[in-house]
Amino acid sequence: MPELPEVEVVRRGLDDHVRGRTIASAVIRHPRAVRRHIAGPEDLAARVFGATITGTARRGKYLWLILDGRDALLMHLGMSGQMLITSPEAAVAPHERARFTLTDGGHDLRFDDQRTFGHLMYDEGGAVLPSPIAHIARDPFDAQFDQAAAVARIKTRRAGIKRALLDQTLVSGIGNIYADEALWAAKVHGETAASSLTKPRISAVIDAAREVMAAALAQGGTSFDRLYVDVAGSSGYFSRSLSVYGLAGHPCTRCGTPVVREQFMNRSSHFCPVCQRKR
Repeated sequence: MPELPEVEVVRRGLDDHVRGRTIASAVIRHPRAVRRHIAGPEDLAARVFGATITGTARRGKYLWLILDGRDALLMHLGMSGQMLITSPEAAVAPHERARFTLTDGGHDLRFDDQRTFGHLMYDEGGAVLPSPIAHIARDPFDAQFDQAAAVARIKTRRAGIKRALLDQTLVSGIGNIYADEALWAAKVHGETAASSLTKPRISAVIDAAREVMAAALAQGGTSFDRLYVDVAGSSGYFSRSLSVYGLAGHPCTRCGTPVVREQFMNRSSHFCPVCQRKR
């Protein structure tokens, strides 16, 4: 699933291409693409008609278009969602779920989603923060992120520190890839109880997460296949710089011990058993 760096890459691309443009039409090609918009596809299309895109915003793994400085078209990419800038003459793609044309006749905005886990949703008055994601915590790149408060929240959890990092109500934007990378960088085992760590140690983990995500952002995000691309359809290159995620059996670049992969919830954890001793 795209995490903070990948979603931020998409947001920046959208901002460059659609800010200041007005929506001429919206065609919803698959109802699952707007399943969270209770009023249905026709209602969403009607609401965005004639709206001017005055900006873009993001919180954690969610992004949205700001419409007329007041409302929001909220987007979540799910596992395979893609927001693409495409020629108006381009044929309907196999996994195209929605297309927005613009009044200036320039490139369209298209939402593709192979696995249909992503979704679009209109939120009236949601320009600053859409109501469906009001419970999502700020992320480490947010100008108003309060790291001390986030550390204090995490410190109350008896669950493993990795579970706490993935809890988007504590700190947002960090997913499985960057949690593993941050914990490796901070030399902390993911199953260490968050409550057993000192506040400086938890803060160091968040610092590591910020640093690794900033590095990923600089390289366009992490792509393992063609499911994550930017608005121009290009992949990110940070997968070449990963230290542990997806590298089971490879030597740890710090100590040479083979990286271990273990089942974690419905996914996997990757770590160095020497650098990240389980305590």
